[in-house]
Amino acid sequence: MTHHLAPVTVIGLGPMGQAMARTLLAAGHPVTVWNRTSARADGVVADGAVLAPTALEAVLASDLVVLSLTDYQAMYDVLDGAAAALAGRTIVNLSSDTPARTREAAAWAASHGAGFLTGGVMTPAPMVGTEEAFVYYSGPEELLERHHDALARIGRPRYLGADPGLAQLMYQAQLDVFLTSLSALMHATALVGSAGVPARDFLPEAHALLGSIPAMLEAAESPGEQIDAGRHPGHLSTATMMGATADHVVAASEAAGIDLALPRAVQAHYRKAIDAGHGGDNWTRIIDGIRDPR
Repeated sequence: MTHHLAPVTVIGLGPMGQAMARTLLAAGHPVTVWNRTSARADGVVADGAVLAPTALEAVLASDLVVLSLTDYQAMYDVLDGAAAALAGRTIVNLSSDTPARTREAAAWAASHGAGFLTGGVMTPAPMVGTEEAFVYYSGPEELLERHHDALARIGRPRYLGADPGLAQLMYQAQLDVFLTSLSALMHATALVGSAGVPARDFLPEAHALLGSIPAMLEAAESPGEQIDAGRHPGHLSTATMMGATADHVVAASEAAGIDLALPRAVQAHYRKAIDAGHGGDNWTRIIDGIRDPR
């Protein structure tokens, strides 16, 4: 292994942290790791990483400190004891939390003389370092440029702006789509399962439906531009039509005796649009009630 590349410290060795450490090692970066449960480091140490005995020594080992933790509170729990060593270093927090907490964390890092980048890794751990992997970043662009070579090993950097909350906001928005889709899949599987349809038979059908959604959005003539302009032409799927379908899903779910929280939430979106006099508009009109739930 060549050690002419910049050293990197990775703190937090869950599946994502381990994947990042291995990717950096494979590229030739000297990697120091630390984890509260030291046994989690065994695999990456066998691959060439150095296990620091303390978080302080892990921070001292590199100018670039990458965090992969449960949330931002864990950052304080880990780094409070190493705060005196943070000055002049760059913290890249790839943990998940709210945009507000990332802004607070950036201010905390600055108070200790450290640079701070927020990141959102938009790939599962097995895909870290592949061509498909990318990471949202926000914060000082100069820091991303300074550490670009190392961070690009994890995934293609997508810079969103100086506000440290932006990367976390985009990350959570993407997970909003992801998690809601997964819940919808399980709810639909439970619905057909109430009639004895096996999940193994239903899920391939559902996958095909999910694959048709991009084509539906493309057929809607740049829905993003229309939403931004406040236009919701109702020549395709109207709020009234989609609302009727939402009513039917609720009724079918109620009859099946399964959980109603998700279909009732969807139903409420369409009822708001219809009650506001927008039943003839495109289904995208439901964004008004989502933006202003009063």
